[in-house]
Amino acid sequence: MPRPRRSAQPAAKPAGNRFGLPNLGIGVGLRTVHYAHVLEHQPDVDWFEIISENYMQTAGRPLHILDQIAERYPIVMHGVALSIGTTDPLDLDYLRDLKRLRDRVRAPWLSDHLCWTGVAGRNSHDLLPMPYTDEALRHVASRVRQVQEFIGAPLFLENPSTYVGFAASTMTEWEFLSALCSETGCGLMIDVNNIYVSSRNHGFDPADYLAGIPWDRVVQFHVAGHDDNGSHCVDTHIGPVTDPVWRLLGDAWQRAGGAAVLLEWDAQIPAFDVLHREALRAGTFIADAAPRPRPRRRPAAVGGAR
Repeated sequence: MPRPRRSAQPAAKPAGNRFGLPNLGIGVGLRTVHYAHVLEHQPDVDWFEIISENYMQTAGRPLHILDQIAERYPIVMHGVALSIGTTDPLDLDYLRDLKRLRDRVRAPWLSDHLCWTGVAGRNSHDLLPMPYTDEALRHVASRVRQVQEFIGAPLFLENPSTYVGFAASTMTEWEFLSALCSETGCGLMIDVNNIYVSSRNHGFDPADYLAGIPWDRVVQFHVAGHDDNGSHCVDTHIGPVTDPVWRLLGDAWQRAGGAAVLLEWDAQIPAFDVLHREALRAGTFIADAAPRPRPRRRPAAVGGAR
């Protein structure tokens, strides 16, 4: 007999965000290779994250399986195609499908990346970096407001991993994200592996990045593996998480006052038990990190309110 759906707000897990959203605990990405295991064994994982586009404009087996899993576990949606930074118009059909899927699986929040994926109707199928300028901030803020009005909820944006920057940039990535939150009322999904990778590629101190984040805007963290090539790092989502990234997570989690943690492992995917065991390492590094004062909460705003 299927287990009842788990509570989306475990009482023992602190959450420091201003949106009143739950700390779901430690989750993993839902991938096709694990469908059978999850349905048969109903593993004791706190929650799953899906790639939104894998379940949009489709029918049949993927949605049938997702419906079954969503009856038993909280599901969070993470997108790769919103292209919030492009100059192309927002795709309203895409947003309708996104909203419909959110309502179907009762996802507590939606996230995507601070990036652009194409222009003039052409898709690069990559997450391309933004220039961090006042002009870009105004452009992205306008689009975030439109998205939030359409979905009727805050949008949560993830910091990307980057390998090049723009000479025209006049602010750091963390300053841009902080200003965007202030301008739009949006929230953040912080990928600490991306912070580490980008810090190695651009030469900044991850501690400076963490010091600049508005932590009451953070509802979720990502951790993942990367390739260290000496002169640069590449975000691969393959393999175990390195200890420097885990330590960065511990510090960030304490600064946020608690938030959901998700392990991404998207290629050369191991057995589910191996994946889940790696994700649970988060608890050790969170416990070992020095506690931080809880962020002050203020009423959240959707749209243009600050």
